[in-house]
Amino acid sequence: MKKVIIILALALTGNMTFAQDTPLEISGSADAYYKYDFSKTANIPTSFATDQNSVSLGMLDIALKKTTGKTSFVGEISFGPRGEKQSIPDVAGQSFHIQNLYVAYAATDKLTLTAGYMGTFVGYEVISPLANFHYSTSYLFTNGPFQNAGIKANYAISDKVGFMVGAFNDTWNSYSADPIKGLNAVGAQLSLTPAEGVSAYINFMDGSVSGTIIDLTASFQLSEKFTLGLNTADFSNTGSTGYTGAALYPAVAVSENFGLGLRGEYFKFKSGSGGDSVTALTLSANLKAGGLTFIPEFRLDSGKNNIFYDSPAAALTSIPNTKSASQFSLACVYGF
Repeated sequence: MKKVIIILALALTGNMTFAQDTPLEISGSADAYYKYDFSKTANIPTSFATDQNSVSLGMLDIALKKTTGKTSFVGEISFGPRGEKQSIPDVAGQSFHIQNLYVAYAATDKLTLTAGYMGTFVGYEVISPLANFHYSTSYLFTNGPFQNAGIKANYAISDKVGFMVGAFNDTWNSYSADPIKGLNAVGAQLSLTPAEGVSAYINFMDGSVSGTIIDLTASFQLSEKFTLGLNTADFSNTGSTGYTGAALYPAVAVSENFGLGLRGEYFKFKSGSGGDSVTALTLSANLKAGGLTFIPEFRLDSGKNNIFYDSPAAALTSIPNTKSASQFSLACVYGF
């Protein structure tokens, strides 16, 4: 009898261990920055690092993830200007911003189904500064989608090729659709990893409200210390509105805790959006100490036309009077 009890106890213990949930994973970041525009006024119209001559907040970002068997969920919220007031949607009276909130089901080893509100699959840069080399962001990032709500299916064709297709809300960056239009946009992604250190993603989204965007992102590990990133995109909507642009991201790891990177970008609005174009060069360093990264950055933007202001007085007129703008910033980003 005692032997039977021991066997039953071992069996129950084994079943409990097998059914036990994986631990809840908690990760995130916190950041702050100082920025000075040499025209003495906030000037460059991209996301984040916008406050002039000020030590300012970025955001506190907290992500939760849990997996139980074939199912999982991800929830990510942020507090502060970078994640709330400067990321869409900005809901009146809301003191936080939802970056991600979705559930996933691994139907097979190759097929995963996901539904909810997700960071967009389009583009090279993201909202969280932890995943970007540069603290300020590109024009491509600012003018593209931040999030997409909907349902999607990811299928691993092989260990080198993957495909995603999904149906998404009629507009970008909204977790509620127009009830008449609903899931009005379709999206797809082809992912390629043809060789070690090489990856590419071809992205597409189309909808009668959201417009049509075609985007390519790629990363090349050219040597042990040198990497090259690429992002190019074309976006079109009604009335000849939209943009086209390309950005290169060369970076070198000088040492284990110090790196240098350059972002060179050309961006042009289409005729229905004004037709202005700009070339932007951003030089950044990453100095790491434990979980903390210091990011000193110098940025120079040059427009085809007068699209910037050369003084606070000029900014008050709302009439751009110079073709170039430059700024320096120093950011502190802690990841956990």
